[in-house]
Amino acid sequence: MRVKMILPALTEATSPFFRPIKYSLFPPLGLATLAAYLPEDDQVSIHDEHVEKVRFDDEPDLVVIQVYITSARRSYQIADTYRARGAYVVLGGLHVTSLPDEAMQHADTIFLGPGEDTWPQFLTDLRAGVPLRRYESTHRSLFGVPPIRRDLIKRHRYLVPNSIVVSRGCPHVCDFCYKVAFFKGGKQFYTQTVDGALAEIDRLPGRHLYFLDDHLFGSPPFAEALFDGMRGMGRLWQAAGTVKAVLEQPRVLEKAVASGLRSLFVGFETVNSANLSEQRKYQNIGRDYAAAIRRLHDLGVMVNGSFVFGMDQDGPDVFDRTVEWAIENGIETATFHILTPYPDTALYERIKSAERLLHSDWDLYDTRHVVFKPARLTPAELEAGYWSAYREFYRWGSIFRGASAKPGLKPRLRHIAYAGGWKKFEPIWDLAIRSRQVLHALPVLELILAAGDRRASGPTVTAAEPYRTPAARATPPPR
Repeated sequence: MRVKMILPALTEATSPFFRPIKYSLFPPLGLATLAAYLPEDDQVSIHDEHVEKVRFDDEPDLVVIQVYITSARRSYQIADTYRARGAYVVLGGLHVTSLPDEAMQHADTIFLGPGEDTWPQFLTDLRAGVPLRRYESTHRSLFGVPPIRRDLIKRHRYLVPNSIVVSRGCPHVCDFCYKVAFFKGGKQFYTQTVDGALAEIDRLPGRHLYFLDDHLFGSPPFAEALFDGMRGMGRLWQAAGTVKAVLEQPRVLEKAVASGLRSLFVGFETVNSANLSEQRKYQNIGRDYAAAIRRLHDLGVMVNGSFVFGMDQDGPDVFDRTVEWAIENGIETATFHILTPYPDTALYERIKSAERLLHSDWDLYDTRHVVFKPARLTPAELEAGYWSAYREFYRWGSIFRGASAKPGLKPRLRHIAYAGGWKKFEPIWDLAIRSRQVLHALPVLELILAAGDRRASGPTVTAAEPYRTPAARATPPPR
């Protein structure tokens, strides 16, 4: 069987002028995971429109398309094209799960929720000639999932080819989160076995890793065992966590640092505490954000802070206050978003019932455009404030001010290199992407991350035996 798997480009990633590096960071692991279930004699290919042009002069038997909200229009175009030629087309992903009736008009089969249980069943049904129109995930487990087909990934097209996911979902349930809708009907959070996760890490070449898990620290016992196993691998890695995990799991955090953690994405979301209860961001309520940042910086970990503008308690001053706070606390990079009510979330239902939705043009549901009526801002004020926050935070003057919050020359230079490299050289990144040379920038990223190596403060963490493959465990480790 000829199988073509496609990740259509998000609308905002198709600019003819330049493409920000964020659209060439990570390969499509979801499709590579599904590919692992296919027999060896199937002809399988994976195509990511963010980094390559997808050709349509072929004749696959099965087309698999992963759909996000701002790629929905493009996804449906591709699906309709292949269905008209007689290919069997299946759609899955966040947007399909949120709006299955819409997606069904463009597919032979759709998948709701994660596919580890439904995809194998579909393949069996397809080969028997009796595929269903709709498969819905109910059994959530990563036990027995085959190794990701990384041989199908074009590594040279990505800055971070060694991305990895060792869990699914998140233990928290925030009103605006798209993933809550995706994992409904079953477990909201579950992990691989520790040995399985370590074996996958062991397969990856080079030094750098990026964990794409929504919350790598979501299960402290799993995280602690994982970091024990990673210690001694010589890895440098980045991940996402919460303020709560930083402040309340000191032992786990120290083990993470000892195993190579050098940068953490943290969802602060708002500097206005009144917004947290409204959005059910309970894990942030009453937490000392500044203390969490100091703790990470003391351990040599850089911070990528995530902030959302447009919540009901946000007034016109929220943009300047947020940016100033982030700079004063020495956050290396910040990601700003306009609050966006994604379909099938609690936020969407609340905004829709109050008749505050402006439209349903999914191309604009990208957290860069205002798609609803804010409570204390006009849509124009909200959108202008969003762009102003990015400009102000990433001005050279702001970058130098943020760096000055660090003690010593080395962390200050690291801050300047990381923040400046991320946002000030986007045309250069675009040139590297188009010339397929972006992977050559990885050693620079590793150098900046490695500059944070230091002995962790606080209680001493006992070294764990480095992870070894099952075959190697039979032989004593070298002394």
